[in-house]
Amino acid sequence: MTTQENTSIKQVNCPTCQKIVPWTQAHTFRPFCSKKCQLIDFGEWANERNRIPADDGPEDFRLDDLDINSQGNEEGL
Repeated sequence: MTTQENTSIKQVNCPTCQKIVPWTQAHTFRPFCSKKCQLIDFGEWANERNRIPADDGPEDFRLDDLDINSQGNEEGL
């Protein structure tokens, strides 16, 4: 009985330039093909061109929308 090694290396496309990148430890910038593509992607996130969609959470309320009188505050803040 012979054992057959799986020599297929997973390949992915660079998110920035779409170049094919082998997914190995030798490629330190994976999934990016280069440091340049990695920095371009980082810049897009830093400039908020890329965003993860999210619903408004409790930290997103406006103080103008808060009705202080309806909370039973009789001290007149």
